[in-house]
Amino acid sequence: MVDILAGVHRIDAENPHSYDILEGDGSLTLLDTGMSKNGRKVLDYVQTKMSKKPSDVKTILLTHCHTPYVRGVFAIKKTTGVRVAIHKEDADYLAGKKTMSPPRGVVGVLFRISEPFLSFTPVEPDQRLKDNDRVGILTVLHIPGHTPGSISLYDERRKLIFVADTIRYGKGKLQGPPEEFTFDMNEARKSIQKISSLEFNTMLGGGKPSSQMTPLRESKISPL
Repeated sequence: MVDILAGVHRIDAENPHSYDILEGDGSLTLLDTGMSKNGRKVLDYVQTKMSKKPSDVKTILLTHCHTPYVRGVFAIKKTTGVRVAIHKEDADYLAGKKTMSPPRGVVGVLFRISEPFLSFTPVEPDQRLKDNDRVGILTVLHIPGHTPGSISLYDERRKLIFVADTIRYGKGKLQGPPEEFTFDMNEARKSIQKISSLEFNTMLGGGKPSSQMTPLRESKISPL
């Protein structure tokens, strides 16, 4: 576990990363759940590294409905009774009422072959989010493009933003989302502009820790 800022913890046991936010009342908000279907790694971290009970996790906030970010939701909800929140445009994908389009190109072929091993159990969300909703200390920002209902979570007090896959960092520069996995690149470009207009010092995403903890204003986003 990495304590990034006071009350903000990155769970490195999962890939992509999940984050725990300690709320003022001592409860936890979990951002994304990682790839493990049983959710065990997340709950073990809550207990062993944070000295909290699974029942202290009150809300799961999902940045978007791609399998690596939501696969653990069903098991964690079953264990803890936690409320699950996702943007309204991705909610039906999480509930299994819609299916995400497969990736394009060669990646899409590989994805279809491996899809039976990468499925997640659908969950009906408890809350369908919209732009500017508040969940605990976080403000929901709708940033469509990577998926129709992709969101960032903004902590204005800490000057901190969670961007998942909408902005990535690699080889010394910031980049947009992976095109083969992105629903609408034009919308993604607009969403990156929306994010870049905010005031923040730390940006956290789903990728490698060294590549996602960076002030946006010290880097340039490469052309998409």
